[in-house]
Amino acid sequence: MQITLNENERIEDLQCKGLQIIQNKKLYSFTSDSVVLANFISTKKKDVCVEIGSGSGVISILLSAKMEYEKCYAFEIQEGMFQLLEKNVLLNNLKEKIIPICDDVANFKKYLSAGGVDVVFSNPPYMRDDVSHNESKTRDIARHDSALKIDKLCEVASKMLKFGGKFYLVYTAERTAELICQLIKNNLQPKRMFFTENGRGRVVLVVIEAVKGGKSGVKVLPQLTTNEADGKYLENLQTKYVK
Repeated sequence: MQITLNENERIEDLQCKGLQIIQNKKLYSFTSDSVVLANFISTKKKDVCVEIGSGSGVISILLSAKMEYEKCYAFEIQEGMFQLLEKNVLLNNLKEKIIPICDDVANFKKYLSAGGVDVVFSNPPYMRDDVSHNESKTRDIARHDSALKIDKLCEVASKMLKFGGKFYLVYTAERTAELICQLIKNNLQPKRMFFTENGRGRVVLVVIEAVKGGKSGVKVLPQLTTNEADGKYLENLQTKYVK
């Protein structure tokens, strides 16, 4: 499909079954966090999914090739990122599977029934809002939690999910205790999790699968190294934890 690129936009190869992604260097570009999460998520053929804070849509798009699902409602609150999301859905011929929605996810009942979703996933902003901001408004909202606090994220995910539904997310490792507290508070029981390490001995992220109404007990998987010691991204990490 012919897509018109705006100034500062570029098309990149996702190196997965011919998928491509349009990014804008003036806006927020996805990182390895999104790839790690996309590889961890598990869905079934008839699942209805929701992505919260989808940005340019990279996770939903990658997941369409790695797993099967019926529909994915992709919520993105920022207009500029939403326009990229729409373009990327069209670019990859996924308009029948991915439904872009430009709205606050708290308003999800306008589009979906509460308790009717099989899988929710999110790579949310996880820097505290009180951390200094020295970036564009788009990058600020994508990185800082002013628009999507962890308590709100977990509450909304729980309301969306059916009993036994799964919630997948990646978060900064230093806020793991806070995250788990909010998950359990909202009847989302962590069942599988692992941490990522940057190749220099620093633990960076926590990645969690939680189940609504699940029993207590979590399986901690081996730590995942995402980079070489020189900071170079490891190409083979995309095969780790893939179902």
